[in-house]
Amino acid sequence: MTVIQPAMKTIISAIDFSDCSINALEHAISIAAKSESNLLMLWVNNPNTTKTILSSDLSDDLLEEVEHQFTRLINKYEKDLPKSRIDYIIREGKVYREVVNQAKESDAWLIVAGTHGSSGFEELWIGSNANRIVSAAPCPVITIRAGIHVERELKKIVLPMDSTMETRQKVPFTADLAKMFDAEVHILAVYTTNIENVRGTVMSYAKQSAKYLKEHGVKHFIVELEADNIATTIMEYAKQSDANLLSIMTEQEKSASNLWLGPYAQQMVHHSPIPVLSIHPKEILISMGY
Repeated sequence: MTVIQPAMKTIISAIDFSDCSINALEHAISIAAKSESNLLMLWVNNPNTTKTILSSDLSDDLLEEVEHQFTRLINKYEKDLPKSRIDYIIREGKVYREVVNQAKESDAWLIVAGTHGSSGFEELWIGSNANRIVSAAPCPVITIRAGIHVERELKKIVLPMDSTMETRQKVPFTADLAKMFDAEVHILAVYTTNIENVRGTVMSYAKQSAKYLKEHGVKHFIVELEADNIATTIMEYAKQSDANLLSIMTEQEKSASNLWLGPYAQQMVHHSPIPVLSIHPKEILISMGY
């Protein structure tokens, strides 16, 4: 009898060969190894905006040089993925759109990318364009700012809770990552008002999250914080606690295009001292079964 093997899970790593994107790639490799996921590196050629930082003299042809660089990366990192595969793909068009399209076509469960780079990715990540891939992606996205070099083995994950119903939707996915790395989750009950009903709702959601994590064998505890600015308070806690990952909802504002993050999510994606995991609201997130 023929046994049909289930399809491997896929992580997309957006690459422009800058130090920032290579740092993001190494984070993606760490998660791919723990989850036994295939890793697909993606470079997008936008003929109207692409500037290359590639310095090799092996070829005058940009695409040939990109392929050479990808081959070099595969040779360097494939040993770190003994149970899965690392590969690459080159697409042409608007960068954020092609990253999103590839994630859909690959049925990726995660995208990992640096938030500031150069060459073709500059158009995507600098300024408001960074919001587009996070908002439009069909799956959660981990973004890592340029110059951020933290421990890739996740040990502490910050999980802020607010008074919105959607805030709890990030818990299952965050729990899956925590279980992969045996990480500790810091549930933050973040208060922005003295209204008791609202504060009670925040704490109720924090306790529900703690119950879920306990049932799934994830180490955790609850911290209560008063905040004038939610983003600033959360980022300060993440830095002080020496956390490795900050898990947030994308907090999308209602707009015609629906491709813009709300103000607090923007602040955290662009200014967080640690990698940020952004998860869309109003999605049913199914545990990956770890």
